[in-house]
Amino acid sequence: MGIKLAYIIKFIAAVCALIFYCEFLVYYLVLIQCSWPKLNPSTVDKTIPMKTENQPVKAMIIADTHLLGSRNGHWFDKLRREWQMYRAFQTALTIHNPDVVFVLGDLFDEGLWCSEREFSYYVSRFQSLFEVPDTTDLFVVVGNHDIGFHYGISPYLHERFSNAFDASSVRLISISGNHFVLLNSMALEGDGCFLCRPAELQLSRISARLRCTKGISRCEKDMNLGQYSRPILLQHFPMFRESDESCRGSDSAPQELKADKFRERWDCLSREASDTLIDQLWPRLVVSGHTHHGCTTSHRKGAVAEWTLPSFSWRNKDNPTFMMAVVTPNNYAGMRCHVPVESTIISTYILGGMLITLWLIFSQRRRCRRFYYSKSN
Repeated sequence: MGIKLAYIIKFIAAVCALIFYCEFLVYYLVLIQCSWPKLNPSTVDKTIPMKTENQPVKAMIIADTHLLGSRNGHWFDKLRREWQMYRAFQTALTIHNPDVVFVLGDLFDEGLWCSEREFSYYVSRFQSLFEVPDTTDLFVVVGNHDIGFHYGISPYLHERFSNAFDASSVRLISISGNHFVLLNSMALEGDGCFLCRPAELQLSRISARLRCTKGISRCEKDMNLGQYSRPILLQHFPMFRESDESCRGSDSAPQELKADKFRERWDCLSREASDTLIDQLWPRLVVSGHTHHGCTTSHRKGAVAEWTLPSFSWRNKDNPTFMMAVVTPNNYAGMRCHVPVESTIISTYILGGMLITLWLIFSQRRRCRRFYYSKSN
């Protein structure tokens, strides 16, 4: 009886060790390999003087969390994906301690369909999964799964999300002399709708403030931002591009999807909206999501860089990544940080289960032999 109990205890311990590794320890082992990128002195914009009090800002950027609702997905699917995102996000916060976190839309999978009660539950789940310490700020951008595509958005859906996350269609966030412009991609249709017209006016005001701060236009009261820097655009849709064909990297789209042509206003911003944003704001960097795959590209002959981030959820991407960026008013550096790969975790469970099973079989055979020999003697 004592021998059997010992084997049972060893079996339970082995199973618990496997689960502990796959559901907790592996996140630390993978995410500790990431580090904040170092600023390259050769990429400093010497035309922008920097005040001594402006310290580098460490920003963590994720996209497309797609928390499941009541319509799509099995309860285990929901549990599995949410635990993965929670563990990856909280581990990254613990190890890397960013100053600010940005989430680039599609927080929810069914935000445009859910009732008021379910939306409130959605919001509380998001705040629980992506909770940040008091030393870190968190800002979100709205996506099409949160409120719908342009022609399906109602004032009610827009205001519900905006009020819950303080996420207006266009928002300027200034941190240590760095200016982040958060955009509602669905408000850039240019058709004068209840979303688009206010967004156009706000973009014009931000453009005027940037020109004022740079000293190339007249400043009205409270327009000067103190420190000029080319802004960083954070939005859900990528800027206009034909496809992902030129995208490279382990988190890019599968080869068979790269040649698929993007539809303007559905898969990316329109060419007109993209040109308008660049002309008005002259950003140094654009960070986007929506496609669920990674891509690094540029616009205006390399003057404007764009990073498209893959979905942070295993439901949409086997190997999610997020962006770690260090930003100063006249320089920035970014890197992609990988989280554990779902297929690798599944393989680890299978291999671990097989090893535990083999151990049980050989242990049982050894016990049987010992019992047989003891009987023989």
